[in-house]
Amino acid sequence: MIFKDKTVIVTGGSEGVGAAAARLFAEAGANLMLVARNRKNLEAIAAELRNKSRVEIFPMDVSDADSCVDLFKKTQFEFGRIDVLVNNAGFQARGYVESISAEDLGRTIDVNLKAPIMLTRLALPHIREAGGGAIINVASLAGRTPVPGSAAYSASKFGLRAFTFSLAEEIRDSGIKLAVVSPGPISTQFILADIDKTSDLTFSQPMSSAEEVAQAILDLCGNNQREQAIPAMRGVLMTLIYLMPWLGRALRPALERKGSRAKKELKAKARAAESESNS
Repeated sequence: MIFKDKTVIVTGGSEGVGAAAARLFAEAGANLMLVARNRKNLEAIAAELRNKSRVEIFPMDVSDADSCVDLFKKTQFEFGRIDVLVNNAGFQARGYVESISAEDLGRTIDVNLKAPIMLTRLALPHIREAGGGAIINVASLAGRTPVPGSAAYSASKFGLRAFTFSLAEEIRDSGIKLAVVSPGPISTQFILADIDKTSDLTFSQPMSSAEEVAQAILDLCGNNQREQAIPAMRGVLMTLIYLMPWLGRALRPALERKGSRAKKELKAKARAAESESNS
């Protein structure tokens, strides 16, 4: 897909995968509407990219329905067209279901599933009017197999994948590409800032970079794939565990030991980096 002079909306666009995707879209010549709750972070990434492309920001909570409507009004006003929507904003309250508040369980579903559904519904007529484009949803390998300690998050990502594939069939002749990227753990603050509450099982998987996931988002806009798992072989393993739950239970003790070692190494590196910065 050629992004020159196209308009791209990126939710969760102030840091991590969203910021990495914004950089790649800007390099490709796209206009950008960046969405996140933190205005200061949005302003920082917008200032960085404005020498490469037109960039506007829209501070909002994606779970707020009225703000979602206003987002598309603002984007249409600023750029006159909408070609791509990247549903990247995410939320996770880590731990077993009984240890998490009902409010946080609900917010997990609101941000990770309800918001992408609302935003996609609002985006469709604009993208159709622009002559076609793409909607890319950022799911997770947790949406391929049940993950203990991440039940609501896993449910939200299962749901997002199902929504993506179902809608793709509904509008398959529209010229609008629907696809989902399903990464494992990503080396961003989404995980690293909450490392003690993140399960050892999570760290048994290879860590991808935000840039790798961002590149997959751009690639999915124009290729024939409906889903890109990152890493690809981990996607295969997660599907096998989903189909054969006994396999996941058999592998879990060894994977948790591996993840525990990896977590300790990451924490040691973080302490060393902090010590160096303070010296």
